[in-house]
Amino acid sequence: MSDSRMEQNGDDYKLIFEKEGVYLHTNAKRSNQDTSIPGFIRIVERAGLPALEWSPLEDAGRSAPAVLYSKKDGEGGGEEDTKFDPGYEPDWAVISTVKKDREHVPVRETGQWSFSLPLSELYSLRRARFSLGRNFLVLTSRGGHPLPPLHFHRGGSRELLRALCHYVVLDQSPVDGRLFLAYPQDPGALSQSFDKLHLFDDGGADLVSRFIHDPYATTFGGFSKVTNFFRDALRPPEPRDARSPRLAPQLDEEPGFELITCGVELGPKPVVSRGRPLDEWEVFLDHEGRVKDPERVKELVFRGGITPTLRKEVWKFLLGFYPWSSTHSQREEILRLKTDEYFRMKMQWKSVSEEQEMRNSLLRGYRNLIERDVNRTDRHNTFFSGNDNPGLALLHDVLMTYCMYNFDLGYVQGMSDLLSPLLFVTQNEVESFWCLTGFMEMVHHNFEESQEAMKQQLLQLSVLLKALDPELCDFLDSQDSGSLCFCFRWLLIWFKREFSFEDILILWEVLWTRLPCPNFHLLIACAILQSQRGELIGSDHDFNTILKHINELTMRLDLQSTLRDAEAIYLQLLQCKDLPLKVQEVLGAYVPSSSSSDDDSPDFECGDTRHSPGQSQAGAASRDTTP
Repeated sequence: MSDSRMEQNGDDYKLIFEKEGVYLHTNAKRSNQDTSIPGFIRIVERAGLPALEWSPLEDAGRSAPAVLYSKKDGEGGGEEDTKFDPGYEPDWAVISTVKKDREHVPVRETGQWSFSLPLSELYSLRRARFSLGRNFLVLTSRGGHPLPPLHFHRGGSRELLRALCHYVVLDQSPVDGRLFLAYPQDPGALSQSFDKLHLFDDGGADLVSRFIHDPYATTFGGFSKVTNFFRDALRPPEPRDARSPRLAPQLDEEPGFELITCGVELGPKPVVSRGRPLDEWEVFLDHEGRVKDPERVKELVFRGGITPTLRKEVWKFLLGFYPWSSTHSQREEILRLKTDEYFRMKMQWKSVSEEQEMRNSLLRGYRNLIERDVNRTDRHNTFFSGNDNPGLALLHDVLMTYCMYNFDLGYVQGMSDLLSPLLFVTQNEVESFWCLTGFMEMVHHNFEESQEAMKQQLLQLSVLLKALDPELCDFLDSQDSGSLCFCFRWLLIWFKREFSFEDILILWEVLWTRLPCPNFHLLIACAILQSQRGELIGSDHDFNTILKHINELTMRLDLQSTLRDAEAIYLQLLQCKDLPLKVQEVLGAYVPSSSSSDDDSPDFECGDTRHSPGQSQAGAASRDTTP
């Protein structure tokens, strides 16, 4: 039974609401730890400030849980949470181990999962139920940090919401009908404003009152009117053309639970076919060697890849080593200049004495990381197999020279995986280096210490998946996997370890075309996840087994079917008339203004993908496979 009451426990502490039987599903990795922890959810007032708190049953005697989400001086929000770090494998820690002054984040044990969130810091709330029937809430702070999902094994989520509505007003997100944004509000004043407006003739005041106390129990017609009023009354005025489509919420009535679903309906996936590889090159060159139609070349590469005998030449154009407009003679001069520049940089680190290196901890650290990674990169490939292999020496030297070229970034684990296919195809130290610099221009943000680019891409992937498959998102949320952190390695090195070496050559040259949109790699991730939904939903997978299942997909994925599915997803989304603007941004079909954004919800923060409209049209053009 829920226990909602006002109780005085001292001058500065009041217990407003308490409910037992609310569970956290943790990410414990040791088999002797229980990954489902029962506890109490409470709303309390401390010195007059309301907060939402959870603590395990074993901590019931504590006066206050550890504050994991709190506002720090001069900041919008702080976090001490020890939820699963996206760099879940030690080998895939993006933060360079050779950087100085790294801040160590201690790992909390299972018994220290208590949290406290001031309600002034509550940004959004998502209430859902997936097909297995479990009810759960996901709350996010204003700093963008999701709390662990709260699982109500014994019911009581509505009682909690009723208590929360004494302090906040919940406004439905225009992007996801199950997501509500929280606004501090005086419910009494809000109710009076409804009464004065006479919005409803059929018991409107009672409807508003019921919505304030329980926004999930209101009937469909009244609920729609109330949420529309919220949008107009609580949101600041904004230009009509800058607002995303307002989607009418729908109630999916299920026994004991009402699930608010998004009104976007996607049409069927179109049938997509792949083409043959680009197997001619001279026909695209004029008499001086310029590429006559670079966009046509890219379209053919996107459709079918490149025949192996042409890769060495075409890759240098795709990766920017040669400009598309360069002539034969100009390319000869470029190669001469780039060769000189490469060996000057190589000589810089080659000429460092052992004594000098002993006083250069960064260079020494980069060298140690490179030597370790080179010894385990693609050793199954004959070009890198065996001891004292010249391919390994070239791999080492190119990576060390890249450290001199971009010393601020240096070497980060994973870069060796990007270089090895380049070196295999070019069979040339200089050309592989400059192709690597072109590749790193596309993905260097992945390797930066802040990890902001990786977080942004995971958020963008979440945006796409929520539009494509809300049920799969609900399941992953329920298992504390909604962050999609198990896709981290996919995005970091562009699926290098998920497909065979030969397939990666095809996949990368397809992605280098930047067709049909620059975020096509995210659509590939969506295609893989959707291909696994049957294995995931309806199973007994928890966080650890989801992670294990995804990792075991390595070398078991079919590239051509994945590419077809990814392009079909792109076309399916693009054909949707009511596609939210945030999804359009990820697809490059909409460029937001620099001064405003329609929805700043952390669950739908996509970043700024400023692509020209022609890039979206290129995808449609690429469906023409006529030579």
